[in-house]
Amino acid sequence: MGIDKQSDVAANLQIGPTSMGMVRLYVEGDGVELPLDFDPEEAEEIAEELRAAAAAARAMGDGAGKKKR
Repeated sequence: MGIDKQSDVAANLQIGPTSMGMVRLYVEGDGVELPLDFDPEEAEEIAEELRAAAAAARAMGDGAGKKKR
C-alpha cells in the first residue's frame, strides 16, 4: 500500500514519553500492536514532518473546493 492510497484499515495511535526518556508512538489495530520508540531529537524531526505534511494537505484541500474559471 502506498502513502496516497485509501484504506479501510482502522488503528489507534497513542503518543507519549517512556520511562527510558524516549518518545513512543504506539499503533494498535486488528491484532497488531506496534510500539515505535524515538529519541527526543528524532521525535521533533517527525513532528516537523507532520506539520509540513499537514500544511501541504491543507493547501491541497483549499484548492480542491474552488471552481476553475
